[in-house]
Amino acid sequence: MADCGRIMALGVGFYQSSFTNSNTQFPLAISWNKKPTRRPALTGALASIAVEEKEKAATKPPPPKLKVEYFDKIVPVLKEEFKYTNQLQVPKVEKVVVNCGIGEAAQNAKSLEGAIRDLSLLTGQRPVKTRAKKAIAGFKLREGVPVGLAVTLRGNLMYNFLDRLINLGLPRTRDFQGVNPNSFDGHGNYNIGVREQSVFPEIQSDSIGSTRGMDICITTTAKTDSEAQKLLSLMGMPFREGVAPVMERKKKRRVNPKDFKGRYRR
Repeated sequence: MADCGRIMALGVGFYQSSFTNSNTQFPLAISWNKKPTRRPALTGALASIAVEEKEKAATKPPPPKLKVEYFDKIVPVLKEEFKYTNQLQVPKVEKVVVNCGIGEAAQNAKSLEGAIRDLSLLTGQRPVKTRAKKAIAGFKLREGVPVGLAVTLRGNLMYNFLDRLINLGLPRTRDFQGVNPNSFDGHGNYNIGVREQSVFPEIQSDSIGSTRGMDICITTTAKTDSEAQKLLSLMGMPFREGVAPVMERKKKRRVNPKDFKGRYRR
């Protein structure tokens, strides 16, 4: 204990002498007049990269028009009509899945490359190849051969694709009279079939090798088909008039194997 007291006394004397006596040989414990160190300026390639990043941040593209319209106009209408108490209850489009079948890709590799190029132009995202799960001799199909393409869109790419589909793609379809309002699956998801990829303005008629259709699945967070139909109609989806209203499909009950255990025993 005595040694500890001596050490503390020495420490206090050191700090007092460092502050009181200007001619002491011990420096101050804290240098108050020390200037902060500055980072060296970037030069060469690093400086050009930093300038490009600042320009990209300054020239950030505006949000999609359909997304802005959804939050400003569609959400208040749905809250008022369906009496939602919380804004998180309002249905929204969660994702859009685009599928394209290419059965001739097993014999022709150029058709696969053309389909990938067209689907990338339409969606702004490179598609994923879907492969055969088993070999079928009648179709000359081997296991693992690519038979289709799939793209899952979310965020701004999803809203941009929906905007072009509703306002450009569907009206340019031959003999178009509106989409079927009964193509919901009972869980608030909607499916559309497009027969030709040439209905989109991104695809030039001269560069089309073969006509390919696609299936578009619009997945929403709506609990019923009527809520999903109202959401899509407010977004501008041209539903066909004079068709029976959306039928509420009952969800199928999952069969439990234990219910049939021992029922048919003799």
